[in-house]
Amino acid sequence: MKTSTLPAAEPPRPRWWADIYRNADANLRLGCTLAGIAGATNAGGFLAVGQYTSHMSGILSSIADNLALGQLQLALASAALIIAFLGGSMTTAWIVNWAQRRQMRSAFARPLFVEAILLLVFGIFGAAISAFAGLFVPLTVLLLCYIMGLQNAVITKVSHSEIRTTHVTGLLTDLGIELGKVFYFNRSNLPQKVVANRRKLRIHGLLVVSFFGGALAGALGFKSVGYIATLPLAMVLLALSWGPILDDMRHGKFASDPQAAP
Repeated sequence: MKTSTLPAAEPPRPRWWADIYRNADANLRLGCTLAGIAGATNAGGFLAVGQYTSHMSGILSSIADNLALGQLQLALASAALIIAFLGGSMTTAWIVNWAQRRQMRSAFARPLFVEAILLLVFGIFGAAISAFAGLFVPLTVLLLCYIMGLQNAVITKVSHSEIRTTHVTGLLTDLGIELGKVFYFNRSNLPQKVVANRRKLRIHGLLVVSFFGGALAGALGFKSVGYIATLPLAMVLLALSWGPILDDMRHGKFASDPQAAP
C-alpha cells in the first residue's frame, strides 16, 4: 500500500528587506543598500576626520608599522579602532542571537536601528566635532569603526557570509575570479569547460557598484552640506528596520522572555 507524503511547506516570504525570513532577492537588495550606506559613511567619514573607517587591513598593517618604528601611541590608537570594529560585530551577534531566541522578526532590523541612531548622533553633533576636534575626532573615528563592524556583521549573518558590504577587497577578488572564467578560452575538445558563475558575478558586481555609488554620494554630500549629509543615511536605515520592529511590538515580542530555540 502506497503512503502519500505531504509536500514540504514553503518557507515564509520576507515582507521587509530586513525581515528574519530571507530569500536571495531580499539578501541582494539589502546588501546593495547597506553597501551604498557603507560607502557613503566611509567616504564622508574620511572628509570629516581624515580616516577611512572600514579598512581594517590597512589599520592592522599600521599597527605593525608603528610598532616597528617605535610609535607605541599610534599603534595603540590603531588597535583601539580594531577593537571598536570588533565591538560592533559582537554587538550585532548579541542582538541577533538574543532576538532569534525570542522568535522575533526584527532580529536583523535591530542592529540597523542602532546604526541609524549612531549616524544621527554623528550628523547632529557634527558641529561639536569641528569645534572640539582634539576631543571628538578620536571618538568619532572609534564610532565610525564601530558602525562599520555593526553593519558588516548584519549582512554577513543575513546572507550566511555570502554578502559583505565593507570588504571591497574580497568583493573585487571574487569578481576578478569570475571575470577570469568569463574570458577563459575553452578548447572545444575538452569535456569539462571552465564556466563563470553568473550569479556570483552579478552579486559582486552590484555590491561594488553600490559601494562606489554610495561613496561618491557621501563625499559630494559632505562636501556640500557637511555632517548633515549623514541624516539621509540614517533615514534609510530607519525605514529598513521599522517594519519588523513594529510587527514585533504589535505581537508583544518587543522584549519578551526567551522561548525554545528553533
